[in-house]
Amino acid sequence: MELKKSVKADLENKRTTFVAAGLVIALGISLAGFEWKSRNTQVASLGELTAEAVEEEIIPITRAEEIPPPPPQQSVEVLNIVDDQTDIDNEMQLDDSEADESTIIDVKPVIKAKEEVVEDNEIFQIVEEMPEFPGGQAALIKWLGSNTKYPVIAQENGVQGTVYVQFVVEKDGSVTNATVLRGPDPSLEKEAVRVVSSMPKWKPGKQRNKAVRVTYQVPVKFILQNE
Repeated sequence: MELKKSVKADLENKRTTFVAAGLVIALGISLAGFEWKSRNTQVASLGELTAEAVEEEIIPITRAEEIPPPPPQQSVEVLNIVDDQTDIDNEMQLDDSEADESTIIDVKPVIKAKEEVVEDNEIFQIVEEMPEFPGGQAALIKWLGSNTKYPVIAQENGVQGTVYVQFVVEKDGSVTNATVLRGPDPSLEKEAVRVVSSMPKWKPGKQRNKAVRVTYQVPVKFILQNE
């Protein structure tokens, strides 16, 4: 007996439809896979960071162990007990320091410092007390002006100037050895030496309260006066 299938139960006639539907679904899934876009995901907050204080490590202070100094060594003195009757070789001998008639005392002479010896004829340039004209410097200038005679030859030739004369004031105040140091004309120089040599006695110079010979200089001026 041949079995016959129902028309509704027979699926062969719908095979083509199922295959086409399967292909459409497969293609749709493939296209959806290609067109799928990855979304940017934001990293969620990790939370607040809190800084915790780190405790500092305390390093203990170490000190070198102090070694106490060694105790001072005490010197031990050894005392030797000697009998009173024992002779001592190192007995101190005292010299007799008392002087008698036979004692000779060596006395050295005391040398005194030599005092400055001032020679009688020595001529000084600078001393403790310089010589002085009677009445002072103003009196000297006045005396020279009153006693100087202008040479006629120098007047006629119109010669004038200053003559510097050096001389020696002796111990008694007299003036000696008058010489010209510098002058403008021989006639003026001769008159200057004459007037200086005729000066009165000066107050002599002194060195260590003793009168000495001293050199001195004075200028003698010759000036023509216009009439």
